[in-house]
Amino acid sequence: MSSLRPFLLLLLPLCPGPGPGLGSEAKVIRSCAETREALGSRGYSLNLIPPAMISGEHLRVCSQEYTCCSSEIEQRLMKESEATFRSLMEDNSSFLVHTLAVQHRKFNEFFRDMLSVAQHSLTQLFSHSYGRLYAQHALIFNGLFSRLRDFYEKSGEGLDDTLVDFWAQLLERAFPLLHPHYSFPPDYLFCLSRLASSTDGSLQPFGDSPRRLRLQITRALVAARAFTDSLETGREVISEALKVQVSEGCRQALMRLIGCPFCQGVPLLKPCQGFCLNVVRGCLSNRELEPDWSSYLDSLLLLAKKLQGPFSFELAAESIGVKISEGLMYLQENSVKVSTQVFQECGPLHKVPARNRRTPKLSREDAGRRRVLVAQEERPTTAAGTNMHRLVWELRERLGRMRGIWARLSLTVCGDSRMAVDVSQEDAPCWTGSGRGRYLPPVVGGSAAEQHNPELQVDVSRPDVSTRRWRLMLRAATARMKAATVGHNLDGPDRDEDASGSGGGQQYADDWMAGAAAVAPPVRPPRPLRPASPPRRDSFGKRGGGGRGGGGSARHNQGRSRSGGLSVFVHTQPILILSLSALTLLGPR
Repeated sequence: MSSLRPFLLLLLPLCPGPGPGLGSEAKVIRSCAETREALGSRGYSLNLIPPAMISGEHLRVCSQEYTCCSSEIEQRLMKESEATFRSLMEDNSSFLVHTLAVQHRKFNEFFRDMLSVAQHSLTQLFSHSYGRLYAQHALIFNGLFSRLRDFYEKSGEGLDDTLVDFWAQLLERAFPLLHPHYSFPPDYLFCLSRLASSTDGSLQPFGDSPRRLRLQITRALVAARAFTDSLETGREVISEALKVQVSEGCRQALMRLIGCPFCQGVPLLKPCQGFCLNVVRGCLSNRELEPDWSSYLDSLLLLAKKLQGPFSFELAAESIGVKISEGLMYLQENSVKVSTQVFQECGPLHKVPARNRRTPKLSREDAGRRRVLVAQEERPTTAAGTNMHRLVWELRERLGRMRGIWARLSLTVCGDSRMAVDVSQEDAPCWTGSGRGRYLPPVVGGSAAEQHNPELQVDVSRPDVSTRRWRLMLRAATARMKAATVGHNLDGPDRDEDASGSGGGQQYADDWMAGAAAVAPPVRPPRPLRPASPPRRDSFGKRGGGGRGGGGSARHNQGRSRSGGLSVFVHTQPILILSLSALTLLGPR
């Protein structure tokens, strides 16, 4: 036997042994020196890490053959792998959240500042035109802007009532100034309000100005409110959707991807790109928000274009003072006609004794200051420091980066060196989940329908509750913006009968086009209110005092008096859109 030993030793090098194939690291690498060094630099206690590989029957996720990990180390690495994934998701979502938050702030400041600019311009225009007379009645103008702000910032309802109430109050103040020789008891003023707010168009003391102002300011405010609220909705959805709730299957897959190389004694071996993509796409499969996200972005851009063009918020704000001024001029120029109709409806008036008469008129000082205010010279700079064209251009550029974000998200996450090897080194050996080599399983696509994932089981039949809620939020915001592009308000009863139908959004031709090269309409200086000659008594004597009996307050009943002309579509549209969205989400995926 001793004579055969030298011969056997000569034959031993010729015998084939196990090569460094897939999964052979645990058999070849017995030392845990690299793992001890890598984990020790992260603060792990070296007492928990064996100097050489031990049997791995105690492991739950990684290979149970030979390992450098105790049960405690495996649990800590699993938590660390999950934390790394979450951190990368939050880092990639911060750009989206920040962009939507900044855009919301800029547009919101711009719309609010434009209302302040419009109020400032109206105050200057009317102060220079009417002087003390405007100061005595400034409360109703300030009240109008206060309620416009409330509509935009808070309620989103009652805009039509706000405008009707304003014109009724304005008639209550202006009509007695045209007839200073007569007294106007409260019930007569109530009758004036009723006539001013009637929908039959029999009186129209301010001509067509109330309708044109309502058409322009309603559409602009509804669109602006829907736009800024939808930006906030998008920010909220992105912020919540990318705070991933990691499932148990995803947690184990992340451990195999990031943590198990430490346990196998090869901490410096990077995971393969295909391996990473399969794991990340499986973890994100139920967070997919396409195609609702693309529809949401399309609606944002469409509504922004409307706000820059036919629904221009800038021109709508500027038109407030112009339309009110034109309405007052119409009242003065047609005072005889209007007065005749009022006296016929509300009855005769009693003259004021000569010693009690107060004929309102402008002083020479006020009349000398009367002029047209030039918008470019008098308008304060907005806090946003910009204009609508620049804001929309910036929005279009920012939203362009958000398209396809869900498809690119897995590529972005796996582009981090902690998650996978660089794409340029994909042909080099990498961590496959079981050892060094090339990742051979097919790489799945990013959509939920393509999740036949080799790394973790994914149930794509129904998205989770959170994802369904986010999709519903995006669909509701999209429906609201689409309605706003044709002048409809889904926040409350829509009374814009001029905007009903498919072509409602184009009816701004009644005023002027507000395109990129649009110019504001010429502003005529308002004339001071001057007394009008009252009609003869025989023109309304037949009606007698019967008109006073109908002098109930129109402002208390205007909601009921104007509801008869509403179309069925306006009432049912919000319910139908939201119901269809809810039914779609509740159906199987």
